[in-house]
Amino acid sequence: MGSPQQFVSSYLDAWNNQDPKSVVGHLSIDGTYTDVASQQRLSGKDLIEHLVDYFSNDEFRYELVGEVLSSDTTIAFQYQLVPRDPDSGKVGWSGAEFIELSGEVAQQISDYYRLPDAAPPRGAPGTRRYAKSGLSDEAMATLLASLNTAMHDDKAFLDPDLSLPHLAEAMGCSVNHLSQAINAGHSMSFFDYINQFRVAEASRMLRQKDCRFPAILDIALSVGFNSTSTFYTAFKKATGQTPAKYRRSQSPM
Repeated sequence: MGSPQQFVSSYLDAWNNQDPKSVVGHLSIDGTYTDVASQQRLSGKDLIEHLVDYFSNDEFRYELVGEVLSSDTTIAFQYQLVPRDPDSGKVGWSGAEFIELSGEVAQQISDYYRLPDAAPPRGAPGTRRYAKSGLSDEAMATLLASLNTAMHDDKAFLDPDLSLPHLAEAMGCSVNHLSQAINAGHSMSFFDYINQFRVAEASRMLRQKDCRFPAILDIALSVGFNSTSTFYTAFKKATGQTPAKYRRSQSPM
């Protein structure tokens, strides 16, 4: 879909044209859309069904606010909703979206917004979780984009001494804001957030036929874990299998 700006323009056009299939067309086949405020995570099929219902009562247009922030793998932007009929007396609201890319389409879209008391709920009724985070829409989107870069590009999770204060210092933000971003943006604790990247890297290594680290302990240490017990617990929580069983399941019969 071209540049990040073109992606966002096309994406907002799909919302403004009230075209569910076009909105979902910006997702990869196995991509997901997360409504952070209501804690709904939807597949493409579920999102189409959700949007058909949503658009039947939608009286707003989406407008880009500020610049589109992007890296090789992410896009973040802030938006506002304004009534299609200026004389309707309807109350709009603002939000921000954080998009993780897979090629030129989105693997994950996370939508953060805050509803004014007079606005109809977009997802689950009465939810204003994001508004309580203490971060503005733009600050949240920017921080999540930086966090994604730190994990995917810089692979900060490989540091066995990584802590919330250390990561906040490296990213130039407060510990409180980083914790809020992880909790509100990814619905998990700092350690669960970091460990998911470590487990993903360990899984990749366990699938390699010519793995340089034949011992499970070596793999655990190489991806940032300090002990095999912590590694086993995190790995089984994420995959439902022990590392050894996972490795055997990837071996040809």
